[in-house]
Amino acid sequence: MTIQAPSAARTVDRVEAKVAMGPNDQTDDRAVIIAPTNPARTDPFLVLGEDWFSTPGFDWHPHRGMETVTTILDGVLEHGDNAGHAGVLQAGDVQWMTAGRGIIHRELAFRDEHAHTLQLWLNLPARSKMVDTRYQDLLAAKRPVSTVTPGVTVDVISGSVGGVEGPALNHWPITAAIVTLEPGTSLDHLLPASHRAFAYVLAGEAAIAGRRTLAGEIAWSDPVPGIEGDSTLRVDARDRERPTRLMIYSGRPIMEPIAMGGPFVMNTRVEITKAFQDFHGGKFGEVPRQARLKYR
Repeated sequence: MTIQAPSAARTVDRVEAKVAMGPNDQTDDRAVIIAPTNPARTDPFLVLGEDWFSTPGFDWHPHRGMETVTTILDGVLEHGDNAGHAGVLQAGDVQWMTAGRGIIHRELAFRDEHAHTLQLWLNLPARSKMVDTRYQDLLAAKRPVSTVTPGVTVDVISGSVGGVEGPALNHWPITAAIVTLEPGTSLDHLLPASHRAFAYVLAGEAAIAGRRTLAGEIAWSDPVPGIEGDSTLRVDARDRERPTRLMIYSGRPIMEPIAMGGPFVMNTRVEITKAFQDFHGGKFGEVPRQARLKYR
């Protein structure tokens, strides 16, 4: 009889609060949850921003060398790119965009009404920075949701979580899930021990590996040294009045040099300069002239 060794228990290294940034010429309001001030410390995650917008939103702009994962929290998001993709996403839907060698896209509030989004920037390894572009609309209605124990559900977006596979296709191993816990419930969330993980509390209050984490706060758990296989991140719901919701992501650190310049993420400043030259030289393709989606 083979006895499986218990998973290593994770710790939380730090808890940070999101920083309100206020409105700008694109948004009605915005906040930064992961700032790109020390990308080696958050690798492979680069940026996590929260935006509320009606008009104008984020009109045509380029990206190269990274991926964006956009979660719609409220409202309706209209999107399109210069590869001919266009559509709308509603609350709970996720869009996973691979910028790769270069894409031009836009993100707008449908009918200029209201969109509330979280957007995560994921780094890509050098070998994948110039891959073909890809759009994945990961609709909430089509994602697998498992009830781990009574009162605890896990909505799997990417990777394998508790034996459930998420629909996202990856160039770099990432696990991603939205976890909902009713008051008084707990979850031992399995993650690869080699991954860096974060848990961002969307609503409610949680104890994450014993650390109190409130809505609008992010708890970080670095890789577990010397351990192969799975590790366990303990999550306890501490809000007595309403469910606690968290987004829990993990990814193996890429551990390569990072150069960031506006909408581009490469390995060197020379590559950033080349990205700007290629965009302005038309190598990303034409800026689309497609009309806004028609009202229904």
